[in-house]
Amino acid sequence: MAPVLVLWLAMSLSGTWAVDKGNFKTCDQSAFCKRQRALKPGDSPYRALLETMELTNTRLTLQLINDNNKVRLLLELYRLQGNMTRVKINELKPLKPRFEVPDVLITEPSTEPLSLLSQDENGVVLSLGTESQRVIISARPFRLDIMEGPEVLMSLNSRGLLAFEHLRMRKDTQAEPEGEKKEEADPANQAEKEEEEKVDGMWEETFKSHSDSKPNGPSAISLDFSLPGVEHVYGIPEHADTLRLKTTDNGDPYRLYNLDVFQYELYNPMALYGAVPVMLAHKAQRTTGIFWLNAAETWVDISSNTAGKTVFGKMLDYVQGSSETPQTDVRWISESGIIDVFIMLGPTPKDVFSQYASLTGTQSFPPLAAVGYHQCRWNYNDQEDVASVDAGFDEHDIPYDYIWLDIEHTDGKRYFTWDSHKFASPKEMLQALEDKKRKMVAIVDPHIKVDSNYKIHNEIRNKGFYIKNKDGGDYEGWCWPGSAGYPDFTRPDMRAWWASMFAYDQYEGTAENLYTWNDMNEPSVFNGPEVTMHKDAVHGAWEHRDVHNLYGLYVQMATAEGQIQRSGGVERPFVLTRAFFAGSQRYGAVWTGDNAAEWDHLKVSIPMCLSLGLVGISFCGADVGGFFKSPSTELLVRWYQTGAYQPFFRAHAHLDTPRREPWLFGPENTALIRDVVRQRYTLLPYWYQQFYHAYRTGEPIMRPLWVEYPQDPATFALDDEFLIGKDLLVHPVTEEGARGVTAYLPGKDQVWFDVHTFQKHNGAQSLYIPVTMSSIPVFQRGGSIIPRKMRVRRSSSCMTHDPYTLYVALNLQRTAEGELYIDDGHTFNYEKKEFIHRRLSFAKNMLSSVNLATDAEFSTGSWIERIVILGASKPSKVTLKTADGQESQLEFDFDASMSVLTLRKPGVNAGLDWNVMLQ
Repeated sequence: MAPVLVLWLAMSLSGTWAVDKGNFKTCDQSAFCKRQRALKPGDSPYRALLETMELTNTRLTLQLINDNNKVRLLLELYRLQGNMTRVKINELKPLKPRFEVPDVLITEPSTEPLSLLSQDENGVVLSLGTESQRVIISARPFRLDIMEGPEVLMSLNSRGLLAFEHLRMRKDTQAEPEGEKKEEADPANQAEKEEEEKVDGMWEETFKSHSDSKPNGPSAISLDFSLPGVEHVYGIPEHADTLRLKTTDNGDPYRLYNLDVFQYELYNPMALYGAVPVMLAHKAQRTTGIFWLNAAETWVDISSNTAGKTVFGKMLDYVQGSSETPQTDVRWISESGIIDVFIMLGPTPKDVFSQYASLTGTQSFPPLAAVGYHQCRWNYNDQEDVASVDAGFDEHDIPYDYIWLDIEHTDGKRYFTWDSHKFASPKEMLQALEDKKRKMVAIVDPHIKVDSNYKIHNEIRNKGFYIKNKDGGDYEGWCWPGSAGYPDFTRPDMRAWWASMFAYDQYEGTAENLYTWNDMNEPSVFNGPEVTMHKDAVHGAWEHRDVHNLYGLYVQMATAEGQIQRSGGVERPFVLTRAFFAGSQRYGAVWTGDNAAEWDHLKVSIPMCLSLGLVGISFCGADVGGFFKSPSTELLVRWYQTGAYQPFFRAHAHLDTPRREPWLFGPENTALIRDVVRQRYTLLPYWYQQFYHAYRTGEPIMRPLWVEYPQDPATFALDDEFLIGKDLLVHPVTEEGARGVTAYLPGKDQVWFDVHTFQKHNGAQSLYIPVTMSSIPVFQRGGSIIPRKMRVRRSSSCMTHDPYTLYVALNLQRTAEGELYIDDGHTFNYEKKEFIHRRLSFAKNMLSSVNLATDAEFSTGSWIERIVILGASKPSKVTLKTADGQESQLEFDFDASMSVLTLRKPGVNAGLDWNVMLQ
């Protein structure tokens, strides 16, 4: 085994090392970032050549010229359906094609007509469909402003930071074309040659012992965006940082470059495992978004004219009549590719979610079981260990749906195989789980052991499917198996082959209840630069530098397709990925990577998942308990209480940590963990409904408060509490030894009910809540109806036909609304209109259930067992009326001290029309 792998394993197994920042580049160590960041705001060298403008019904094209080097660019402008604008900038005549990102957009976006409003020698004005919304293109220097009425919504190149490094011949190469020699007389070309001679890293670059040959030379792009009136921007995950993005003037920009970062550090802009180049900007009057479609290494600078001002300073500005409008400026810098940016103009947060979803798709709709609890560690040792852990959950009456196997279950880290000694009869193991209606996840990583006796390796090599190194041979790096090849997932034929490997006759020992985990797919290369692949590795016509951030998306895409194909297109897949990009939401779940058993890691899991939800990836969670190190019992309990209210709920731990199944910390802590896992299961109907809603709309499941209360500045920077959908507010306890938390309850005319005590609280206030170890502060919004299943069984599938309890929380107007969604929980039949979707509403003392999908058909054995009305008055009688006209009187209890009315045994089928009248 190579020394570098031994060292890496030693680091991993010690469990005591923190991130070695020296393994990862700063902006100053990334040559293109350093070059671009050296450009300071000022007059742009780019000028729009208005005489080249062409306007058709669907697009505007216009040439830009760089007056310093005379290179021309082509600007394309599109007005897209749904209040979006697309701006593309490429070289007019590139030396060779530049990479444009495929497969991320779900379709070519539909355009709407652009019309010319006015034109003179200084610029043009275009209409964006309405009189009030228009684009102004200024000629000298080039600048693009998007206006609505008198308001500037966004400006491009207003700070003059557009930069486009054109592809060129290397000046120190031998015999250049005659034309090239003649052009050298041009002072601009001479200046460019002198620049290349004095700037390091333009044609080759070294980091530590790794050399990047840069055969195409410098190719970086950059563009600045100004956001008047904006002080809060969000998104561009993945970073272990606050929800609200910070200014970067005095440090590194935020970096987007998928990397395997060992024990990542918190609250800094370092790159992590995934990259979604989407930013949301929010102010009380409007939400907008920027989607920078580029898969190369990218850095994002953020500056603000109000950064660093104290509240007192802002008040002083107000008193003194300062006219300075708050503004945030954002600059995107990518190493290669083209500028292809989608400007989402909102105006509401939900409009931006819809706009982005129309481009890259919505969150995939998972099987119901995937929304339950997952039990994992690196590694469950063998089949007996799996059986023992499975039995432990039954013995301690804790439900779970999936048990997971890490890399040690394979035959020597050969994926798609089993260790024949430890897992001699995997089908029997899977059948034993299936008998209890439980499932398993096994890891399948994209690094393939170089071994001539390994079928997977031989087939990939023989088909020529491996990524190539710069010299044309198969690229090899070190990962868990030792020497490994890396399949080229950018190839559709490679992805199709990979998908075929999940067939039951190919992946031996598998069954319908085995699902997949894709780890290390950044890709992770232990002996590569920054623990990843060399940028000059080759994917067909493109370098790895062009496609790097797409790799993880393609791995998950191919794996999900494999799961779908193995069932003949019937069953929904479940695939977890560590690396991701824009569009990854279409293929499954993500988690926040290799965190640590520390309180700050628990805290940061909230803004990390909130950030992912804002850019379409709702199915997010963090390793409960922390992957590295060993949590105290208090931290473990608090992490379960937090994780139970995040979309993906999985416990996971490093192989060097002591075992931490939920019953190993004494009866008292077992009871606390049992209670919160059971809370998760009672709420599965609501969670599942939220996933269906995310699949339909693109709205996040776990969302910041400002999404629902966009005009309340008190919500704009909150990231220690969150909403699930719009009706549940959760404030986890994330401080060691906490005796209370302060939660902000939003909504001036809103009321909130504690879901445990039913106590009512007014909105628009910060509320101090005393806590004990059993406390999870959760509130239901007044005006909502939430369905639960109170009979918790060993897994979600065991609860399929169980009854519902409806929790009706009345608002100040004594009304409430909710939904009930039911399907078979695991197939794609919902696409064939096989589901139940009902509106539940309470008004004028009547609770009713009506069909929201009259063209859908599905039957359920579940019924309504109980109705609990919060904020109610005591009725004299309660009458149930069913769809066939039958009436009956219901028994009820009324708690006058808490104003809680409980209606017993309505007994009506959950899929039928009915109403209940309170008199």
